[in-house]
Amino acid sequence: MSTDTLNRQAFRRLIWLMPTAFALHIVEEYRGGFPAWVTHVLGGSFNNRAFAYNNAAFFVILVGLTVWVVRSGSRLAVFLLIAWASGNIFWDGLFHVLTTAKYDRYSPGLITSSVLYLPISLIVGVATLQSEALSVKAFLGALAVGLSLLVFVIWGGLFHFAI
Repeated sequence: MSTDTLNRQAFRRLIWLMPTAFALHIVEEYRGGFPAWVTHVLGGSFNNRAFAYNNAAFFVILVGLTVWVVRSGSRLAVFLLIAWASGNIFWDGLFHVLTTAKYDRYSPGLITSSVLYLPISLIVGVATLQSEALSVKAFLGALAVGLSLLVFVIWGGLFHFAI
């Protein structure tokens, strides 16, 4: 079996770490009172119902994109998965680390962000490039789209479109 084939197989297995980490992260956020933290620390408006709806939708999309990549391997599927996952995992992980530092207060989700999100993002990023599932340019573009998605979710979901 060629190295390219092994890299593609490894990539398709590793991407399942992302939905798994996302599910664990949501549990930590919920148990830590993330909606209340958003309201009291960030000054946004977030409640448990919005938290549940948002995260259920985000999880379904993440799993759907992961399945699409595993079944098709199309570059579009990979681009969309990396964009979506980078917003919900990599950039969100940095959000938790940076807000904890800025406000000197635990951001619910910090532990899974630090222990799972950031290392898994690095592992999947390397696997994406090694498998040539995306070019470097497309990968960086997906990261930029993911950052834009997270910024929009924070701006809209926490400060402008409260459910």
